[in-house]
Order: sequence, then structure tokens, then C-alpha cells
Amino acid sequence: MGLMTLGVSQTALAQDEADSTSVETADTTAVAEEPVAEEPAVIETSAAQTLQAPDTGDSFHQQVKTKFIEGGWQFMGAVLLCLIIGLAVSIERIITLNLSTTNTNKLLQSVEDALAAGGVDAAKEVTKNTRGPVASIFTQGLMRIGEGIDMVEKSIISYGSVEMGRLEKGLVWISLFISLAPMLGFMGTVIGMIGAFDAIEAAGDISPQIVANGIKVALLTTVAGLIVGVILQVFYNYLVSKIDGLVNTMEDASISFVDLLVAHEESK
Repeated sequence: MGLMTLGVSQTALAQDEADSTSVETADTTAVAEEPVAEEPAVIETSAAQTLQAPDTGDSFHQQVKTKFIEGGWQFMGAVLLCLIIGLAVSIERIITLNLSTTNTNKLLQSVEDALAAGGVDAAKEVTKNTRGPVASIFTQGLMRIGEGIDMVEKSIISYGSVEMGRLEKGLVWISLFISLAPMLGFMGTVIGMIGAFDAIEAAGDISPQIVANGIKVALLTTVAGLIVGVILQVFYNYLVSKIDGLVNTMEDASISFVDLLVAHEESK
């Protein structure tokens, strides 16, 4: 019985060792068969695809062109024409007014030196060779100096009004386009809304797509008209301030010129 008991114990021990060896082998196989993670490669691939993705955004010029076409060429073209003509007139006026600017102190000094050196004829040559409305007014005054100082003052006042009218030339057209461009935009909006309601009536149902498209096209003309009005208004205000400055300079220079002629006549 002792021998039998010892044999059974050794058999059980051997069986336990065999089972333990089998479990360890299975664990080792399971660990070996586990897949290796490849997340860094996926991340690098995604980053490369992101860097290589093309930019599909339209440029500012392309967006403006698209909106212009969507707004309709009839009213958008009229608003654009107002902008082109208004800018042309504004640029011409700016160049003219800048060329009309004169250094009045230097001109008065030159006239005074000419009167002292060569008389009225020499002073006329100085004023005729100087550009600007101030020099033109001086020329008119020198041409009437033989008729007395009172006539010189009347001549200066009359010709000053003529020169001021020349300076304000073209402003009425800029003012017209400032008012006309938004009015054309609003007209396009009204007509676009009428077209939207006609589309709703023809469809027999209020479709969001039909309403949104009609309102979008209608409002584009209003935006274009307002933008043109704002741009031309800035140029108009600049020109008005420039003309006011030139007129004030003309008045001050005319007073100094009359005083100079009075002093010249008294010195004879």
C-alpha cells in the first residue's frame, strides 16, 4: 500500500508539472502572436495627406467676379460704369487742383520786385509765366491798374468768381454718381425681389432655395451701389476741402495784391 501511495503521488506531481509547462507555453505563444501597434505610421500618413491637400479657396478677385455675375450684368454693369466715370472725373480734378496750387508769398514777392525794377509790364510777365488761379487774378488786376485801384478791385472780384467756377468744374458729376449708384442698387434689389416672388408664384410653394437665391441676387446690387457711393463720397469731400483751401488762398492773396498796388501807386 505504501508503494502504491508513493506511485500515485509521483504521477500526480508529474501531471501538475506537465500542466504548468503547457500553460507557460500557451502564454508565451499568445504574447508572441500579439500584433505590434502601427499608430505612428498612421499619424505620419495623415500629416502627409494634410500637407499635400490642395487649397480650393477662391482668390479675392475671383470672388468679386463671381458676385458681380450673380448680381446680374444689367444693374451691376450700370453701377460699375458710375464708379469708373466718377473715379476718372475725381482723378482729373485732383491733378488739376494740385497743379493750381501756388506759393502766394513767393509770387507776391516776385511781383513786388518786378514792379520796383521794371514796372507794371515786368510784373505782368511774372504773373503770366506762373500757373494757377492766383496768378491769373493778379494778371487781370495789373491789366486794369491804369483805370484806378477801385477798378482793379472790381476786376479781381469778378475774375475770382470765374476762377472759383473753374475749380468747382466736374464736382456736379461726382455728386450725381454718388446719388445714382445707390439708387441703381436699390432698383436692382426691388426688381430682384419681384423676380423672387414671381418664382414662388410659378412654383406654387415657398421653397427656401428659390427665396434665398432671389434675395441674394437682389441684395448684391444694393451692396455694390453703396460701395461705389462711399468711395466717390470720399473723393468728393477731399475735392471740396481742396477747393475751399484754394479759394481762401485766392482771397488772402488778392487783398495783399491790392495793398501792394496801392503802395506802388503812392510811391510814384
